[in-house]
Amino acid sequence: MAEKTEVTAEIISIGDELLIGQTINTNAAWLGEQLGLIGIRPVRTRVIGDDKVVIMEALRTCVADVVLITGGLGPTKDDITKHTLCEFFSVGLKRDQQVERHIEALFASMGRDPKTLQEVNRAQADLPENCTPVPNSRGTASGMWFEHNGRIMLSMPGVPYEMKGIMTEFALAMLRDHFKPPVIVHRTILTAGLGESLLAERIAAWEDGLGPHAIKLAYLPSPGVVKLRLSTYANTDAQAAKALVDRKADMLYKQIPELIFGEGEQTLEQVVGQQLKTRNQTLALAESCTGGFLSHLITSVPGSSAYYIGGVVSYANAVKMEELGIPSDMLDMNGAVSQPVAERMAQGVRTALRSDWAIATTGIAGPDGGTPDKPVGTVWVAVAGPNGVVSRLGNFPGTRDLVIERAAMSGLNMLRKQLAWAH
Repeated sequence: MAEKTEVTAEIISIGDELLIGQTINTNAAWLGEQLGLIGIRPVRTRVIGDDKVVIMEALRTCVADVVLITGGLGPTKDDITKHTLCEFFSVGLKRDQQVERHIEALFASMGRDPKTLQEVNRAQADLPENCTPVPNSRGTASGMWFEHNGRIMLSMPGVPYEMKGIMTEFALAMLRDHFKPPVIVHRTILTAGLGESLLAERIAAWEDGLGPHAIKLAYLPSPGVVKLRLSTYANTDAQAAKALVDRKADMLYKQIPELIFGEGEQTLEQVVGQQLKTRNQTLALAESCTGGFLSHLITSVPGSSAYYIGGVVSYANAVKMEELGIPSDMLDMNGAVSQPVAERMAQGVRTALRSDWAIATTGIAGPDGGTPDKPVGTVWVAVAGPNGVVSRLGNFPGTRDLVIERAAMSGLNMLRKQLAWAH
């Protein structure tokens, strides 16, 4: 197919469970991101129920070049997408022998004798006569590729693990080969330490220098982190487009070096872990208001046992005194949520666990417990290391979960900066 100046897409997510909130529709967000990475622009996302009339209407009213459909391909009677597609295209079902052999092999890998497969399982190999099967290496429901009125329709199972396998192993390359969309160059720079509005103010002059059309900048905020995604289309010269994005990124690095901690899919906990690993240093945690969440972030990184020793969740004052050595008069005079207590917690756990570094958190996550002097969201974070201890007062807005997450990310970012300065 000839190259197009723009290729559009829409996503149809099928499932009653999505409509009633029983299942969160993560598929649409992931698909939209993946399409954008190959130069296909999503223009519409729809969530509809397992209803033949509604599905038929959605298929009839598609306007984009690519239509990605997820859901309703299971072996049970409420999975009606495949039969509705047959009716839409006015075709019947035909058993695909290769798909059936894949189903047999999949069950055999799980210790099931293929001879014992029920017909309901084998019927997963019955596909619309006009479709091209797209292999599903992770399940029994094959992807189904249709070419209809110059449009590509691709139906996939709604299970995210299976859908992502179909897309990453086969479908994304098939879409690129079919449409030859303009190459899109992305570079995502990760920042921590300033919220979205303050960051935008800080880099306003740099952003103005991007030009109205050359590079598009997107702010992608999450608790404690703001991603800056630079994007440009390369209709002819991909190398020149990449060089342009790289030049602008280099300028950003020079302007806010202390805020940038990584790029792409890196996380703050990964970056901090790598810094500790490179230095052959260790970390311990003393958590009060974060309740172990910071430890969860650290240990979510494979290989974290190389640098993470352990921690103390000192929710009660008695634990702060007995395990971390906080004097009772310090707690009485300052309260648990205070700079002296946070710093002593960090020093105490560093000493107790004999680590090179320590992070401590103490605060009021809410929704109750706040006072006029210390409202909900007040958190003291401290980092202790070879050169002493530093601390920071945070006032984190949001729900209890957001306060906890923002406090944990603040602790990681403080440690990142201390490690950089100590290098």
